[in-house]
Amino acid sequence: MASMPEILYEDNHIIAVNKRAGDLVQGDKTGDVILPDLLKSYLKRKYNKPGNVFLGVTHRLDRPTTGVVLFARTSKALARLNDMFKQHRHEKTYWAVVEGTIKPKAKALEHFLKKNPSQNKSYASPKEIPGSKKALLQYKTLKVLDRYTAVEVDLQTGRHHQIRCQLAHIGFPIKGDVKYGAKRPNKDGSISLHARSIAFTHPVSKEAIVITAQPPSNDGVWTPLLGKTDR
Repeated sequence: MASMPEILYEDNHIIAVNKRAGDLVQGDKTGDVILPDLLKSYLKRKYNKPGNVFLGVTHRLDRPTTGVVLFARTSKALARLNDMFKQHRHEKTYWAVVEGTIKPKAKALEHFLKKNPSQNKSYASPKEIPGSKKALLQYKTLKVLDRYTAVEVDLQTGRHHQIRCQLAHIGFPIKGDVKYGAKRPNKDGSISLHARSIAFTHPVSKEAIVITAQPPSNDGVWTPLLGKTDR
């Protein structure tokens, strides 16, 4: 069995982990072990649970990305979290390292994205086209790096490959994301996109929850962000 990722938050109703690059949130054609199965095994062992363990997937992250992923431990929590995500009653913040020096330093982006399932890729258009969905995000520069820019992204809609597609469309692909035009892949197959935090109301206790994930410590591109940022 594959090793467990870092657990960021856990109670009777929800559990959140810091997904590593390569971890699968849902099954694909590779047949590799998925995060829900790892977590079910962990919960079964920890609480000595007989029979099947319930775990609900509330949202997804692409395989090469890292960061916060939230799961439901009860059907009640799953239904309420699904409703929360559907109605966008949450805040998701991402960090990304893009090629070049992004200009302007901060901007709201609005495009219409259309997914090509055979390529597993989305394409951005400035105007609505048949089959497209509106995609909204805001970015701001955190730090200008050597040959790259680190940005913080406030994601306002949840479209397929949205951040990857929209940043590439304006000429600043994410480091390592060759699918969307990056010059070269990262050595470990990751892309430099990290789900930094999620803020939401707890589905049962109604408490305000903020869960934050540190970026991968084995990737030096993130090191400057853990110190002072250019705000």
